[in-house]
Amino acid sequence: MSLIIIILNILLPPLAVFMKHGVGTTLVISILLTLIGWIPGVIHAFLVNGK
Repeated sequence: MSLIIIILNILLPPLAVFMKHGVGTTLVISILLTLIGWIPGVIHAFLVNGK
């Protein structure tokens, strides 16, 4: 993972997921988790972008 993706994972999780995976179900899940709470969105972004 690049430093930019790591910073975006923390600050703007849906944007980081979008940059790595584009528009799709992963992005929708990231947006929903971030709306529920910031921490679930961050965790999801690290899990998805860590692959």
